[in-house]
Amino acid sequence: MPTSDYDPACLPDLLPLYYRRLFPFSQYYRWLSYGGVSKNYFQNREFSFTLKDDIYVRYQSFTTQNELEKEMQKMVPYKIDIGAVYSHRPSQHNAVKSGTFQALEKELVFDIDMTDYDDVRRCCSAADICSKCWTLMTIAIRILDRALREDFGFHHLLWVYSGRRGVHCWVCDDAARKLSVAARSAVAEYLSLIKGGEETVRKVVLSDPIHPFINHSLSVVERYFCQYAIVEQDILGSKESVDKVLALLPEDILSFPVVLGAQLTVISLSLTYFDKEIMLQYCYPRLDVNVSKGVNHLLKSPFSIHPKTGRISVPIDLKELNTFDPFEVPTISLICEELERPRADEAEDDDVKDKENEQEAGERRRIRDYKRTSLAKYVKVFDRFLEAMARSRKGEMLQKSDLQKDF
Repeated sequence: MPTSDYDPACLPDLLPLYYRRLFPFSQYYRWLSYGGVSKNYFQNREFSFTLKDDIYVRYQSFTTQNELEKEMQKMVPYKIDIGAVYSHRPSQHNAVKSGTFQALEKELVFDIDMTDYDDVRRCCSAADICSKCWTLMTIAIRILDRALREDFGFHHLLWVYSGRRGVHCWVCDDAARKLSVAARSAVAEYLSLIKGGEETVRKVVLSDPIHPFINHSLSVVERYFCQYAIVEQDILGSKESVDKVLALLPEDILSFPVVLGAQLTVISLSLTYFDKEIMLQYCYPRLDVNVSKGVNHLLKSPFSIHPKTGRISVPIDLKELNTFDPFEVPTISLICEELERPRADEAEDDDVKDKENEQEAGERRRIRDYKRTSLAKYVKVFDRFLEAMARSRKGEMLQKSDLQKDF
């Protein structure tokens, strides 16, 4: 199979190999168990599997990493979603007394989908994306990551490419996982600037003074706006697109002279911010706030495969955000092909494997296997994220220990 090609018809043949030899179960379990934060934390987590022919199986739960591995290898899900940590094991929810099965905790999550920008992008529409409009995802990550870290004080943010046309953010701090529905709603509303549905023309209306969060967001948008909107999207390139921009100005302002040239210029009156409103409407992140508000809302799992593109839902390295290319993210067909390529040290590895017990050999081989593929660099990003969380937990434990000694 050519490395650049992915055929959805081959997915049933590729998925068993992926779950048997490439899926990073060790890191995955380490993430969702959070250092054993509480006894039943992992086993009370809901997983949802979408199987072949769109068979949807909710309320899956697992006691151990080994149980999770075996079930995923047996069921071979086309898509994996992660839900909340519940009061009881999700797999036993039907046996629990009515009203007592409650979603207790979940990461604070954000879902940004390119289809929500269809009214402001000219290059693509619907599920299609290209390098031009992907800039919108870069802007969204820059704005939201800064706000979540600096305005809310969160530290452990996992940004993940969805596998097709968007990005997800998992805020994994202990405080974020414990947020109530009301608190999640408040965070989502704070970060939401685009208001109104399809019938609303002006979706951004600023007031004086501009909130510091909006000023920070504008500083990000301004870095990208001319190249993205004026050059690549060419929003002033036709009468139709110019009229669309002018429609964002109030009627009384349109009676003044308006100059449109190589860059967007609008009348600047005291206490008015029409140029800023236009830039934000074209570039500000468009959030699906319902995903963020609900504790029991499911979200696609990292390292799940997108059945239509074959691309893996991989963590994004923010240090390389400006050069992240969704079209370079490996497909399942590519990494399975890479896995089958012979290596000079294969025989030596097999000799070592023979000397280990079966479980250790399997774990060793899986680590060795993904490192042989294009998936390796993305697992490394995930490893760094997990290490940072582990260091943070260790620091908190030492701090608590020191405080106890003082008493």
